[in-house]
Amino acid sequence: MHATGLLSRAFPPNTRHIVPADPPEAILTTTSLPKRLSPTESRSVALVAAQQLLIESGPAAVTLKAVGARIGRTHANLLHHFGSAEGLQQALIARMAGYITSTIRDAVLSNRDGEPDPRRIVDLVFDAFDSGGAGALASWMILSGNRDALDPILSAVHDLVDELAAGVQPAARPIQDETLHLVLMALGDALLGAPMARALDLPRSKARDLAVAMLTAGDGAC
Repeated sequence: MHATGLLSRAFPPNTRHIVPADPPEAILTTTSLPKRLSPTESRSVALVAAQQLLIESGPAAVTLKAVGARIGRTHANLLHHFGSAEGLQQALIARMAGYITSTIRDAVLSNRDGEPDPRRIVDLVFDAFDSGGAGALASWMILSGNRDALDPILSAVHDLVDELAAGVQPAARPIQDETLHLVLMALGDALLGAPMARALDLPRSKARDLAVAMLTAGDGAC
């Protein structure tokens, strides 16, 4: 079996690394923050708190009121920065998407000459949508009527694919095809993977295993 896709050649083996949706942050409290912050700092602190709420309590917890309570800022202050709860959620999605894709980009570009380890890139993408909360937040926003919720993720992924494909010899399967398969599988697994695996009496990792098989399949071979 030979890994022929560009994504599957990205990582050397035995270097599995799980990437959170954003760098680890200390839990924010009203006493851990300075009283005066610049507008940029205030926005960043609010987004860190929003992601912590997302991971702890789910998408419905990401509100201006809840974020304000966590960081000791007023509703009016957060309204000034984000315009609405939807604006806060959209900014959070964009922040998470930027970190996810930059982490994958750095790993791919620094290891292009290594031996392939497709499991690593599968874990990177699946973890971003699952434990990082990006899949749940985007889906919840779409169901709440925000049809543009996935735009920051799609835009970031598109830019990443264009950058990785530039100047590289075409693989047996285009990177665009691999990316489409992988992102759809990761998003679906984040939302339904656990109950589907239980219902079908399959290992919880089955979707990831299938994604690895997709990346490592050669022309007409599995």
